[in-house]
Amino acid sequence: MAFAEKFQVREGQSVRLDDIDSGSTAGIEGKREAKEALEADLEAIHDLQYSLYAEGKQSLLIVLQARDAGGKDGTIRALSRGLNPQGCHVVSFKKPSSRELSHDFLWRVHVHAPPNGAVALFNRSHYEDVLVVRVKDLAPEPVWRARYEHINAFERLLTDHRTRVLKFFLHISPDEQLRRFAKRINDPLKQWKISEADYTERTHWDAYTEAFEEVLERCSPESAPWFVIPADKKWYRNFVIARIIREAMEGMSIRVPEPAVDLDDIRRRYLLAFDEANHVDGDPLVPVR
Repeated sequence: MAFAEKFQVREGQSVRLDDIDSGSTAGIEGKREAKEALEADLEAIHDLQYSLYAEGKQSLLIVLQARDAGGKDGTIRALSRGLNPQGCHVVSFKKPSSRELSHDFLWRVHVHAPPNGAVALFNRSHYEDVLVVRVKDLAPEPVWRARYEHINAFERLLTDHRTRVLKFFLHISPDEQLRRFAKRINDPLKQWKISEADYTERTHWDAYTEAFEEVLERCSPESAPWFVIPADKKWYRNFVIARIIREAMEGMSIRVPEPAVDLDDIRRRYLLAFDEANHVDGDPLVPVR
């Protein structure tokens, strides 16, 4: 069984987040082993992204959803070490502007979908319109309920255009969220992240749980699956997500294009000439005809 299958939500599967251990570290011996595996996976992702960019025929969209302090920013920082910024962009979806609200809810999202050869990471996403909108009663129920199918159709469009879609729900416990809030309060570099709303939103914990569960159940086709990631342990979260991304990219059958020039001719006319001009001894890089 592929590693990713342990965390993937299957289409039509019933999901109960309270039954999933957010502190799990299954499949790895400990923190040291996870960090070593992470480095190997990031190196592989780097090479795969380079090939994706060179091929220019496919793309990858990574969606991160979580509660406050769930680890979206930290996950992006970890993954970024394996990604070349030239072929990658990160989008953070905040409260929609008045201009965005004058369009359909997917308008502001579609423009950020990755073009051929690129990787995009979404910090929050179009799913906010069936999460916070639902919990805070920002739209009538018939409106947000219709959005599940709109989202599925939107993601089908992306996958039809050869965009691989991977969606990660970073699953943390209420106690772990409180611990992270406390660390932010005591860290001068992170105090700006704290607001009173972080604590008042906790009164909606059960409502958000219900909203997340319905998203996971209704919007996880095989072509654009959700993965529930135990995220209380940051090192484990990073390891699992990187491994799933690596597996997915390896399964994309990325093909680096063939050279557009005669390499033997280039070697003969330029590399050998350079060696001779600079009195470089030793065998040439390749046999010269």
